[in-house]
Amino acid sequence: MSDHSAVPAAGQARELHAFIAGLPKAELHVHHVGSASPRIVSELAARHSDSSVPSDPEALVDYFSFTDFAHFIDVYLSVVDLIRTPEDVRLLTYEVARDMARQQVRYAELTITPFSSTRRGIDERAFMDAIEDARKAAEAEFGTVLRWCFDIPGEAGLEAAEETVRLATDDRLRPEGLVSFGLGGPEIGVPRPQFKPYFDRAIAAGLHSVPHAGETTGPETVWDALNDLRAERIGHGTSSAQDPKLLAHLAEHGIALEVCPTSNIATRAVRTLDEHPIKEFVRAGVLVTINSDDPPMFGTDLNNEYAVAARLLDLDEHGVADLAKNAVAASFLDAAGKARIHDEIDSYTSAWLAP
Repeated sequence: MSDHSAVPAAGQARELHAFIAGLPKAELHVHHVGSASPRIVSELAARHSDSSVPSDPEALVDYFSFTDFAHFIDVYLSVVDLIRTPEDVRLLTYEVARDMARQQVRYAELTITPFSSTRRGIDERAFMDAIEDARKAAEAEFGTVLRWCFDIPGEAGLEAAEETVRLATDDRLRPEGLVSFGLGGPEIGVPRPQFKPYFDRAIAAGLHSVPHAGETTGPETVWDALNDLRAERIGHGTSSAQDPKLLAHLAEHGIALEVCPTSNIATRAVRTLDEHPIKEFVRAGVLVTINSDDPPMFGTDLNNEYAVAARLLDLDEHGVADLAKNAVAASFLDAAGKARIHDEIDSYTSAWLAP
C-alpha cells in the first residue's frame, strides 16, 4: 500500500465517509449467516417461532451484544438454527447480496458452512441449488459477483471436516461458484494441524486454502495454518503482530490478512480499536484487506470498516483506494475481473478528486 496519509478534520472525515460509500470494493472475509440483517433475522425468527432468537429487530440489538467469543459463537449458532429450509437459504443469500450491492461491493467471497445446514436436515443438493440460484440472480440484478468459501465449523470436529470436504469436492454436488476452503469457529481447543488431511483433499481438488487463525490464540496458530493447512490468506491473523518473524514471512510471501477491526473488538479479541495491530501489519509490509466478518451482529458494515481503517492508518482517499485494491489483488477473481474492478476504483477516485 502506498503512503497516502492525512489527519482529517471533522469535515474531511465526513467527506471521506462519502468517498468510501461510493467506492467500488471487494470483500474476502464475510460469513453467510453472520451477514443476515436484523430485517432478515426477524423474518426468519417469525417463520420459526420455536427459536430463542427474538423476532423484533430492536430486540436483536441487545441479543447481539456479546460478552466474549464463546458467547458470540452461542448466539451465532442460534441464528444458524433459523436456516432450516432451502427457501431460507435462498432468501438469506439473495438478501445478503442486496446489502452488499448497496455498499458498492462488486465482488465477494462469502464464507458458507454447509455442514450446519445439512446436519439440520436440508437436502445437500437443494442447499447447493439454493445458493447458486441466489448467486446468479444477484449477479444479474445487482451486478455483485459472489463466490463461495466452504468452511469447516471447527467446534464440530472431524465429522464436520469430512462432511465439508465431501460436499466441496464431489463433482456431482460442488457448486460452480466455489473457490476456496476454510476453517472457522473457536480456535482455543481446536488445533489447526488435525485438519490437514481435509485441506490436502480440498487443495488437490483445486480449491484455495483460507483458514481462520490467530484471532483468539497466539501466532503459533497462524504458523500451523501456514505449515499444515497451506494457507494462501489468513482469516484475522490478529496475533501475528506478536511475532516479527511471522510478519516478515507473511510480507515476503504475499500472504494477505483478512482484517476485521470491529469484529475483533466485539468478540474481545482486541481490547480497543486504538490497540488494534493493523498499523503493525502495514508497517511490516503485510498485505492487509478490510472486511466486515459478521456485520449486522457486530453493528457494522463494510463501509464502516473502511472508515475505521482510514482513521487507524491516517489515510486519505488515495490510501483508502489502495486498501480497496488490496482486496481485489488478494481475491481469487480471474485476472480480467481484477483488472476491471481495479480500473473502476481508479476511475472513481480520479473523478472524486477532480477539481
